[in-house]
Amino acid sequence: MLLDDNELDNFINEKVIEASQFAEKVYITSSGKSALEFLNNLATTGQVADSIYPEAIFIDINMPMMDGFQFINNLKQLQKGKVKDCKLVILTSSIYPEDKTKAMEISEDLVFLNKPLTSEMLASI
Repeated sequence: MLLDDNELDNFINEKVIEASQFAEKVYITSSGKSALEFLNNLATTGQVADSIYPEAIFIDINMPMMDGFQFINNLKQLQKGKVKDCKLVILTSSIYPEDKTKAMEISEDLVFLNKPLTSEMLASI
């Protein structure tokens, strides 16, 4: 799943993921709220949803209404016992070390990457 408010970034990242054959299906959303609604709907539909639940979510930090960190915190509440955990990847243009520090405080398993996404980055996940 790609979560970024920039439609062009989503388009480019989707093409990189498809070209790298990283995922069979790429879900795209431009807001944290709509992503949470989608994931919550999957969580409440049972086993069928488990097979289509994203294995990785690429999250932009700087988004209006709900930033990437708020999305991650809300997602962690959603995932508790309801759905399988997935790989969370922050994919950002931020160059601030504080953002990477904040990400590592949320979870050591969180991957922090700077845009643009490349096939080499996907191979390292």
